[in-house]
Parts: sequence; C-alpha cells; structure tokens
Amino acid sequence: MSKYEPLQHHLSNLPALEWRASFKEIERILGFPLPPSSRKHRALWSNNAQNHVMTKAWLSAGWRTEQVDLQKQELVFRKSKSKNDEPLRTVTVSSAKSPFAGLKGTVRINMEFDVTAPTGEDWAAERGLL
Repeated sequence: MSKYEPLQHHLSNLPALEWRASFKEIERILGFPLPPSSRKHRALWSNNAQNHVMTKAWLSAGWRTEQVDLQKQELVFRKSKSKNDEPLRTVTVSSAKSPFAGLKGTVRINMEFDVTAPTGEDWAAERGLL
C-alpha cells in the first residue's frame, strides 16, 4: 500500500472530469505534507510514472496533471480515458524530402506517452563534453 493511496482513492471517486486543487488540499487528503521538491520542481508533477511514486497514484486512478503553477501552488487534474480506450495520435508525413520519409505513412503515439518527459539518459552536453 502506497502512502499516496488516499489521493488515488479521492480521484477515483470524483464524478467530475476536472479537479482544480491546491497543494494544501492535496496535503489535507494525504494527511501529511508534500515533499519539498513538489514546490520547487515542476517535473515532480509530470505524468511520467517513473518520475515519483506520487505520480502513480493519479495515473492509476485514471487522471493526468495539467496547468501546474508552482507560484500559486495549485494544479489541475484531468480525467483521462482508460489505457485500453486511449486514442492514438496520427501524424502523416507527406514530403518525400522529409527526414522521416523512411517511415512512409503514419507514426502513432499513444496519448499516455509524454514526449517531453526526461529520458534519464546522460547527455554529452550535460557532462560538459560539448
């Protein structure tokens, strides 16, 4: 049992499609303070399940975070479709001169996949090699 299960339970029982929440409201539901990093690092609120155990709570309940405002200490939770019903985005590549022409047709990206999430890779620029 995760200590963030009360948040998962709360979200699972919400009838609304959207919940605007303050960090204080989330702390009240959890019964303990959020980690200090939640007020400093926007990435903690990303929808990457590998990011933090707290993330798994809202993703498991079928919700995603949006509009994170660290200054106001609030965010929006939005109900997402279940993973089985999740539509795929279709991107059509039409130019034969495109560097992606080898893909010939479409690329499908699951809506649950966050293309902006950190990969965890060690980049040469970050090591000062460029």
